[in-house]
Amino acid sequence: MRLLFSSAAFALTMFAAPAAHAACTTDVAKDDLTGEQVAALYECIKSELREGYASQAGENTKEYQSWKAAATRPAAVGVHCNRFLMTYVNDTAFEEYTRYSEERGAMPVGSILAKESFNVSKKNKVRKGPLFFMTKVAAGGDAEPFGNWVYGVFNPKGKAQKIKQKFCHDCHGNYDEQDAMGYPDEEVRMGVAN
Repeated sequence: MRLLFSSAAFALTMFAAPAAHAACTTDVAKDDLTGEQVAALYECIKSELREGYASQAGENTKEYQSWKAAATRPAAVGVHCNRFLMTYVNDTAFEEYTRYSEERGAMPVGSILAKESFNVSKKNKVRKGPLFFMTKVAAGGDAEPFGNWVYGVFNPKGKAQKIKQKFCHDCHGNYDEQDAMGYPDEEVRMGVAN
């Protein structure tokens, strides 16, 4: 019973909706947004997202902002509680990640992926979401059961969230043939040549 309560409490703190961003709204329902509309909402909220993520000087919460984008705009909703995700990848990972291989070996140690997130409420208000990280580490440590990935989450105010690695890997493990990584939708993928 205690484990069930702890899991529920974790899910509420990590996935509870933060306050809406007043300046960024839309007249279009979330499921009806076009790619251009999603990009415009992201541009509207982007600087405030980044300011919030970096506000408490968490590991890589400022650095990721200079990394290369793996998509031309935020990807369609789906995983990560149906949020829009914008993926950034460090130099160690970019070339290999943007091959978007359905069957691949392990990513290089030191690869880091960052996913900014936001959502649109039923009342069409934009809501800031957490910043997600995946960091590839050397084999043989505590992350080995999770494909040698360490998962991290920061809330929109930059505070590190306590997470269980298994919680993240339970979904990411479904992408074993892709080294536990999901990719942006094909229509928004940024390639090595771009």
